[in-house]
Amino acid sequence: MTQISYADFEKVDMRVGKIAQVEDFPRARKPSYKLWIDFGPLGIKKSSAQITQRYGKDELRGRLAIAVVNFPPRQIADFMSEVLLLGVVLDNNEVVLIQPDSSVPLGKRIL
Repeated sequence: MTQISYADFEKVDMRVGKIAQVEDFPRARKPSYKLWIDFGPLGIKKSSAQITQRYGKDELRGRLAIAVVNFPPRQIADFMSEVLLLGVVLDNNEVVLIQPDSSVPLGKRIL
């Protein structure tokens, strides 16, 4: 495991958002959803997420999630992914989303 400094860690801007909209993403190479996530003062950002094994669209809408918001946008098929949703990758490649354990204001920074 490579160690980084706290200054390096501070460069990663992780924020809490609420998933506002979810759509199927049939053009992605791996099963994925298109997500629109509301980060409050930062606005709504788009993300592509390979979380279809564990989550249905209805259970994702309104869910709080954590994402890295300062990576460059990435083109995935015909969709521009602006943020990276964070989750725990299990042995079977299922992803379990990371979220706050209580309600917090949208857009707040994670440290």
